[in-house]
Amino acid sequence: MKHRSSLLYAVLPAMPMLLAACGGATATGSGNTALLATSVAAPATPATVELAGNAFITSAETGAIINEQGLAGWSNPAAIASTYFRVAEAGPVQVALDASLADGGNSTIRVKINGTPFDVKLAGKARKTYAVGTVNVAAAGYVKVDLQGLSRVKGTFGDVPALKVTAGAALNYANDPANYYWSRRGPSVHMGYTVPANTEYFYNEMTIPKGHDAIGSYFMANGFGQGYMGIQVKSPSERWILFSVWDADNGAKTTLVSKGAGVVDNAFGGEGTGGQTYLSYNWAAGTTYRFITRARPDGKGGSDYSAWFFAPETGKWRYIATWKRPAISTYLTGVHSFLENFIDTLGYTERRVQFGNQWARNVSGTWSEVTAGRYTGDATASNAQRMDYAGGLENGKFYLRNGGFFADVVKTGQNFTRPATGQAPGVDVAALPMQ
Repeated sequence: MKHRSSLLYAVLPAMPMLLAACGGATATGSGNTALLATSVAAPATPATVELAGNAFITSAETGAIINEQGLAGWSNPAAIASTYFRVAEAGPVQVALDASLADGGNSTIRVKINGTPFDVKLAGKARKTYAVGTVNVAAAGYVKVDLQGLSRVKGTFGDVPALKVTAGAALNYANDPANYYWSRRGPSVHMGYTVPANTEYFYNEMTIPKGHDAIGSYFMANGFGQGYMGIQVKSPSERWILFSVWDADNGAKTTLVSKGAGVVDNAFGGEGTGGQTYLSYNWAAGTTYRFITRARPDGKGGSDYSAWFFAPETGKWRYIATWKRPAISTYLTGVHSFLENFIDTLGYTERRVQFGNQWARNVSGTWSEVTAGRYTGDATASNAQRMDYAGGLENGKFYLRNGGFFADVVKTGQNFTRPATGQAPGVDVAALPMQ
């Protein structure tokens, strides 16, 4: 989960369309030469959409990168760099691009604006603005601009730091360079649950729809004030069941009490520090998995946190681990789920998850169904650096969605109530394995 300060954000005002050429370049669209040199008395200033925070290499793994300067090292004709920005309403959108060729010479590149192709000739070492073309966008939402090299006389097709975009509506895109890493990862979204006081166990069921299990996804089922449990897609060949607990607020270290068979434990850092355990398990999209977390005071000023995972493929509960966190005496608080992407280069991929049939068990042994959820987002969402996020109710379950630059954003800060199932967990918590 993201822990950082709020991002800078400003919505750019609506701007009139610019039909004049930007830098005198020529471009062709659909085989015709665009009329890019007309007379306009007072052209609008186009918005500068930096590729460093808004672009991804979406085809080919080598021969092009997105770095702090934008598109660089661009030598592979199979590489496609895709840049995204959002328009607030339908209408014409004009695109130009800033580019240079560090090694001199010239090149021809193809620029597709929402699929409409324009061929642009680049030349010279100096950074210049090259006109591309204008398309009519049919509805509010994200515009995708693809760059692909066609021909070059030297080593690269060019370096492209930014697009210049002029539109008749407000634009949204990542505009805070200090947080481009986070904007490229994409917005994280959360579903917070209202549970009774002294909740010792929390039970949740989670399903990732087929086709929404992109690499870099963390589908977090059972979060609480001091840690979280869920499943990740680490690579094309590896998937994890993950359970982590933060170190104490005073810096005292969380320690491992015990762990299940095949579970790996280590310390984690980066976004805070704590103890981490994971089980490599090839979970599958389209299958519903079950999760239980437990928290209880240890009577010595600390608290013990435990986690279990149930897979229908095996038909039994798997013990993940128990962690002891010092300097706190608590049951489960701040219970929630979340969805995030943890690989910034894959922030253009979409993911989706459903959560259903949540239950809480208090220290007296009473199960209570949890039907209230509050949908929220992180700073990337709340500051509109990205607007491809959604959450709410779906087929009687809570759902979260992010990434992929989809159009139908759902405003955060909303409360939802799912229909009760009345189906309490059929699990004897006293019989849950501890090894």
